Amino acid sequence: MTAETMSQEEPQKVEVVIEEGKVVDVEEKVETKESVEESKPIKTVEKCSSYKEESNFLSDLKEFEKKALIELKSKLEEAILGNTLFEKKEDAKKVEAEALPEGGEEGEKVVKEEEEEKKVEEKKKEEEVKDLFLWGVSLLPSKGNEGIDVFLLKFLRAREFKVNEAFEMLKKTLKWRKEMKIDSILDEDFGSDLSSAAYMNGVDREGHPVCYNMYGVFDGEEIYQKTFGTEEKRSEFLRWRCYVMEKWIQKLSLKPDGVSSLLQINDLKNCPGPSKKELRIATKQTVSMLQDNYPEMVAKNIFINVPFWYYALNALLSPFLTQRTKSKFVVARPAKVTETLIKYIPIEEIPVNYGGFKRENDSEFFGQDATVSELILKAGTTATIEIPALEVGNTLCWDLVVLGWEVCYKEEFVPNDEGSYTVIVQKGKKIGSQEGPIRNTFKNNEPGKVILTINNTSNKKKRVLYRYKINKSSP
Repeated sequence: MTAETMSQEEPQKVEVVIEEGKVVDVEEKVETKESVEESKPIKTVEKCSSYKEESNFLSDLKEFEKKALIELKSKLEEAILGNTLFEKKEDAKKVEAEALPEGGEEGEKVVKEEEEEKKVEEKKKEEEVKDLFLWGVSLLPSKGNEGIDVFLLKFLRAREFKVNEAFEMLKKTLKWRKEMKIDSILDEDFGSDLSSAAYMNGVDREGHPVCYNMYGVFDGEEIYQKTFGTEEKRSEFLRWRCYVMEKWIQKLSLKPDGVSSLLQINDLKNCPGPSKKELRIATKQTVSMLQDNYPEMVAKNIFINVPFWYYALNALLSPFLTQRTKSKFVVARPAKVTETLIKYIPIEEIPVNYGGFKRENDSEFFGQDATVSELILKAGTTATIEIPALEVGNTLCWDLVVLGWEVCYKEEFVPNDEGSYTVIVQKGKKIGSQEGPIRNTFKNNEPGKVILTINNTSNKKKRVLYRYKINKSSP
């Protein structure tokens, strides 16, 4: 269909006029009630109803949850004050001494060392109690840090509020962090080779920082071997992954009213397949490490651009995942990426390469509070969006995306003076399903309006999202 025939083959037409940031229908009288309801813009985009996280406020917890939290705090307090949170070095020495012949010189030497170390440990006990922290929160419940309930609830939820299991998980995590020196990992330099493999960009609808993992980075043989080629390199990769997680956690607020988890986007485009043994091993180790030591730090795990082999890999990993972890997974094939992401992330926070409006170093909409509007366009209908340009010399800028596209689209400037000529801003053309968001600008030399015309030539209902701004000319 050409631009010239667009107006001839439209069974229904809905015009949408934007006036001072408001949206109104101008042909309601000639449309059916159903058509108006389907076609007029709505100001909010559909959210995923199951996305709401559990509350961290004590008053919102169920009685058994409150009881479990109180009991876990009591266990933790007792273990810290009794200096039993970690395995004592003297216990290991004692076992070693008992294994030696009774009364032997070596046995006496070990016992003496044990006594000396015990005295030193006793002297340091008070300092240890003061300095014991996890993610910036004091581990001693009696100190009253409001963040302690938040992270203890993470461990409890990961173990279905079974107090003993949650406590053991916490102890193992603290031991692992101590052995791996995780508290100082942010001071380490991992170079720039993997800087594009994981980064943070924007926030979702609930305020969670959005973190992107780009598995396509490992598609090249050189970087693949450099990252996963040997067991030593895989260990370094795991440490880098901890570094990334700790860096992201710095952006969280471990308070009852704060944002205490991340939204994670895993882009599998061009990711090496499951035939790569080293990648399978590293993936399994990463999943296990994060699940065991960073419980409930991820609100949702969204996998996008998922290839066919993902399901086979998921089947291999599934036995190592808890049901709660699996419930956080969302999977989207390439054709459904934008449609999936906007359920969780505002379109203005989704990068343009994923069908959103966010562009790097965007000078056009930077700092602008431009409302994103949405309209539903029925199959076989045409929508006309009008942007007023009443003052001469202003520059109009707009973003527009149609989910799934497969529409005819054109842009034009229509002067208010009937004697003036219409200016074609964008010639009418058929746009395929792989098209990204459209951005364009126009400076008017006379009063009028910019008209964006979308003709839905498909047999499916379409969602159109758009925003605009007017940059006034300098006097």
